[in-house]
Amino acid sequence: MTDILYAAPLSLYSGKARAYMDWKGIDYREELSRPEVYRDVIIPAIGRPVIPVLQLADGAIVQDTTKIIDHYERGTDGPSVYPQTPVQHLVALLFESFGDEWLTIAAMHYRWNYNEQWVYSEFGKVAAPEGTAEEQFAIGQERGKAFKGFCPLLGINEASIPAIEASYEALLAELNAHFAEHDYLLGTRPCIGDYGLIGPLYAHLYRDPASGEIMKRLAPKVAEWVERMVNVAAPLSGTFLPDDSVPETLLPILRRMMAEHLPWLQNISDMLADWAADNADSELPRAVGFAPFTMEGVTAARAASVFSLWMHQRCHNFYHSLNDDAKSAADDLLNRVNGGVFQQFSLPVRLDFSSHQLTIAK
Repeated sequence: MTDILYAAPLSLYSGKARAYMDWKGIDYREELSRPEVYRDVIIPAIGRPVIPVLQLADGAIVQDTTKIIDHYERGTDGPSVYPQTPVQHLVALLFESFGDEWLTIAAMHYRWNYNEQWVYSEFGKVAAPEGTAEEQFAIGQERGKAFKGFCPLLGINEASIPAIEASYEALLAELNAHFAEHDYLLGTRPCIGDYGLIGPLYAHLYRDPASGEIMKRLAPKVAEWVERMVNVAAPLSGTFLPDDSVPETLLPILRRMMAEHLPWLQNISDMLADWAADNADSELPRAVGFAPFTMEGVTAARAASVFSLWMHQRCHNFYHSLNDDAKSAADDLLNRVNGGVFQQFSLPVRLDFSSHQLTIAK
């Protein structure tokens, strides 16, 4: 038996897992996450409807793209998507968190404000692949309402949309400059950071037609990178740049992370500490209220996602595990990208993610 990836073409995180598994040369098959798959496989195992979900040949279930990637990184030989040098490793983790947890704002905005009618048909194709176009649209419209409803939770509204678009277009320009010189973030091999970016930049921002036209017009080198990532020509190939170097072309994007993403995460960390002090015996919620963020000078608020903090905790833990020389090298880079917000990040409540559940670490 081979491993099974339950996924969907329009799913952001499915795109991340699929691209990695193809590059890693994993023997797997992909199955659409149809209603019966949720009913018979996903909800009984996970407790909630979520994709992608990996079912191993022995029947074990792995949920979450980072967990899926780490499962194969631990269990297979060959090149790794985690750089072995400290500064590149840290940068790769930062990009994974940024793509997974921050670019969802742009991904959801462009999907639901530029591609809404098209994406209803896509939802219908997953739920009822044998249905007529009319049946698929009707089913997709019903199923898609819940996803469209996430936009306000992400801080997407009339006041914030101009800033979201300005930030995204600036990011595209920065990425375009980088990919004009490098195949991937850190050389000729994709790193875990590339896989963080590919979820939103492929499944929503390239594949959805209206946003795909924007990417191809404004940032053709980014579109070419997307195509390299999802149409893997040479699995397990490439190298990271020598001497633990980080390209200058990534520095503007790291500054963007420090200005936009990290302050929002610190707000969540502070809010979680307050929540934990008052709810010692309660089940951890998915969000602890709404946390403010600032983008292109505009302040809005999005749901204070506790899972986003777990993703950042991976970066935080790695940075604080470094020996003096490695940490000094990391600090040299962070000082160039206004990284004080990362260096001084306060994480009073630690999180554990195991058995498909996020909890406060004991």
